[in-house]
Amino acid sequence: MHIVLVEPEIHWNTGNIGRTCVATGTTLHLVGRLGFSLDDKEIRRAGLDYWSKLALMQHKSFDDFMRTLAADASILLFSTKAVKSFWAAPYHPDSYLVFGSEGHGLPESLLKRHEDRAYRIPIGDGVRSLNLSTAASVALYEGLRQTTKTPRTWC
Repeated sequence: MHIVLVEPEIHWNTGNIGRTCVATGTTLHLVGRLGFSLDDKEIRRAGLDYWSKLALMQHKSFDDFMRTLAADASILLFSTKAVKSFWAAPYHPDSYLVFGSEGHGLPESLLKRHEDRAYRIPIGDGVRSLNLSTAASVALYEGLRQTTKTPRTWC
């Protein structure tokens, strides 16, 4: 699977997601302007010594990212503004799980363009959203659960 972060702002979230990607054999795609430098020691610290093992791809824009994909690629967007539950998402072993920035989420225009592919992770009243690294992990592990025919051993 693939995790796609559109304009992430906080280095430690991206570092934590990078570590989860290494642990699961998932590629991390960073799209657009970043709110930090990939050279920052903080991102390496958040990813610990795993950052060098990360399958990482960078894209200048979401349109540039989309041009790298096959026309029938499985793209699933995650947003608190979506209606459908992430449990109903049609995960595939090669799905691209797309998340927006910590402060703004996914752009409204992107959500409207891909409304049929937008899903939300249920959260209780009084909580606006989950932390980005938590949401990415929840969605990724649900996708792995749904698409793994036999339990995978990662050690």
